[in-house]
Amino acid sequence: MRKIKIFISSVQDEFSRERKQLGEYIFSDSLLGLFFEPFLFEQLPAVDITARNVFLNEVERCDIYLAILGAEYGSEDDEGISPTEREFDRATKNNKTRLVYIKKLSSRHPKESCFVNKVQNILVRKSFTGISDLKVAVYSSLINYLIDKEIIRTAPFDATVNLKASVDDIDKEKVRNFIRLAKAKRGFSLLETAPLEKVLTHLNLLEESKITNAAILLFGKNPQRFFVTSEVRCASFYGNIVEKPIPSYKVFKGDVFELVDQALEFVLNKLNYRIETREEHVSIPGSYEIPKDVIAEAIVNAVVHRDYNSNASVQVMVFRDRVEIWNPGILPMGWTTDKLKELHSSMPKNPLIAEPMFLTAYIERLGTGTTDIVSKSKSAGLEEPEFIQDDMFRTIIFRHSKQLTHQDTHQDTHQDTHQVEKLILAMGNREVSRSELMKEVQMKDRVSFRENYLNPSIKLGYIEMTLPEKPNSRNQKYRLTTKGFDLKKRLNVR
Repeated sequence: MRKIKIFISSVQDEFSRERKQLGEYIFSDSLLGLFFEPFLFEQLPAVDITARNVFLNEVERCDIYLAILGAEYGSEDDEGISPTEREFDRATKNNKTRLVYIKKLSSRHPKESCFVNKVQNILVRKSFTGISDLKVAVYSSLINYLIDKEIIRTAPFDATVNLKASVDDIDKEKVRNFIRLAKAKRGFSLLETAPLEKVLTHLNLLEESKITNAAILLFGKNPQRFFVTSEVRCASFYGNIVEKPIPSYKVFKGDVFELVDQALEFVLNKLNYRIETREEHVSIPGSYEIPKDVIAEAIVNAVVHRDYNSNASVQVMVFRDRVEIWNPGILPMGWTTDKLKELHSSMPKNPLIAEPMFLTAYIERLGTGTTDIVSKSKSAGLEEPEFIQDDMFRTIIFRHSKQLTHQDTHQDTHQDTHQVEKLILAMGNREVSRSELMKEVQMKDRVSFRENYLNPSIKLGYIEMTLPEKPNSRNQKYRLTTKGFDLKKRLNVR
């Protein structure tokens, strides 16, 4: 089969690294590499590099014209037109499939801005910030190209019949529990006594006596027998980065309902819990530093919307300053992470899994999940959550609300004590650089050292900068204050 040729265009110097990485990515991807053959400027002999007609001829020969636009317009010909715009015009004239990716920037060359506007007026274009989300956007576009051209045919993963499984692999008690809960939450119409096949058919989980992947993930006796990566890996850390020792690490297995419940319990056990008063309640009320609904919504989204064809698992990580939930998946075509913060339609990656989760009130149908995460976090006095799309989709929920109790603050300060004391003991009587300090406390990660050792010591008044007016100077050094010397004496005596 002839491979589909992709002409990758950009201002030559501005995106040379991105072009090379994108070409290598397409070549090496197990699926894209079967169908596509990228063409780069650098593939031509040096003698031909400046020949405009060579590139225009390649545009005519390609199947897909892919352009990366940024800040620079590029060199101009006698008519003031750049090679990239010439190539775009030639691709348009020859009715080529055009994919254009525009880097998010605060300013551009005036002619590049005009070119971007021209593209936006005739094409649906996509924006990106770095190579990771550029790869994701290109992958999604190329897969859609294959589907649109009927080169590959596919159905949603959850709707695909599993030829290795049968109705005997479904746990009848799980189905009865589902009916009981769905009836209470959403008025589900079937009775608990309904035959198993009738329930599965009603939920579109049975096709000609064959069960779908969704049926196994929802009600399977042992879902991991068929989908080994259908699990949630949970870990907590002392600081703000992934760093050993890891105080708690769990791998949860089971159906999707069990995965959500277990992961949620793991996170809640790591969060601070504030006890309130009896003034307005008979029982003693309380609240987590992050609302329970926020954590639940983020975990449910990760489990329901993940890519089950991926070899990766859902990951939940609890840091001192935040909770991160990762899932192997990408946003729908044309969506941005900003769209998730406003009311949007619901487009579940796995609709047959999403429907039973909705019926049991684990999720809502109207696309309010991510907006709820944002609004409820803000209501709790937390920083606005972040949604990030790169190789995996990440939800970041920040801890430490404005309502933290004195006990919580004391616990946070106590957690700093070991690192601060270790740094104070490592300090001598002279001024030292950050790299020297990192070597003394045997730290290699700059971010972890700054957040867990250096900044707390400065904030508490034990260490000071030699150039406080230039905190980022390469000549910056650090020394003990009088307070720091006093603490060091006490520590040496202890």
